[in-house]
Amino acid sequence: MALKQISSNKCFGGLQKVFEHDSVELNCKMKFAVYLPPKAETGKCPALYWLSGLTCTEQNFISKAGYHQAASEHGLVVIAPDTSPRGCNIKGEDESWDFGTGAGFYVDATEDPWKTNYRMYSYVTEELPQLINANFPVDPQRMSIFGHSMGGHGALICALKNPGKYKSVSAFAPICNPVLCPWGKKAFSGYLGTDQSKWKAYDATHLVKSYPGSQLDILIDQGKDDQFLSDGQLLPDNFIAACTEKKVPVVFRLQEGYDHSYYFIATFITDHIRHHAKYLNA
Repeated sequence: MALKQISSNKCFGGLQKVFEHDSVELNCKMKFAVYLPPKAETGKCPALYWLSGLTCTEQNFISKAGYHQAASEHGLVVIAPDTSPRGCNIKGEDESWDFGTGAGFYVDATEDPWKTNYRMYSYVTEELPQLINANFPVDPQRMSIFGHSMGGHGALICALKNPGKYKSVSAFAPICNPVLCPWGKKAFSGYLGTDQSKWKAYDATHLVKSYPGSQLDILIDQGKDDQFLSDGQLLPDNFIAACTEKKVPVVFRLQEGYDHSYYFIATFITDHIRHHAKYLNA
């Protein structure tokens, strides 16, 4: 599948690139960012996938998170896709910031008119890794995933739905229990329909309850002054309780004074890169 390079910038000895391709799953052109550390010039490196939050493109993470130095030092290829299909001309796709464009929620939609394009779960777990493995110097056996907010939800469900596929998972302020929060209810009813039993297949709190126990070490950072935490959108306590019950190891760090922004992410991103490097470079 043809990749079109959009940009390339040297950063900490490696290269931050952005590519465009025609997605089979999403039936549209998609962009993704990929950081190639210096080690990628001489051999295959592990792949770490980042999933962004509502309204984001592939640009937010690469320009704001400040992850390049740690990724360069640990020899990780870091891939950041967009958050939804773009320009599909679906009625209503651009009407709100928390549904449609920029808000794919990392599910495979089953409802019209979304089901033809809004297949971000299959894109992130199947199509994109196949594309990366075929075109970049990565080791297909060493793959991890992390993300923020809606993307933190995405990272958790991708790891929990595919035991053994990802070596590690982490999240910043993830939407932990979407079937119970306003964002999740809106997105899931639109993409998946009104049968709420189908929603549980994309809810980390429900998925962990049936997780078969393949070793997975979860790291979550959450800002204590996050407005969406107090608004009941994130519900981490429900996820932590489910993990504790299932004896799935999770480190949950409530960070005093931090909000939901990329300033928060940039503060702790190196910890997350180290968390993944520990498993990816083992």
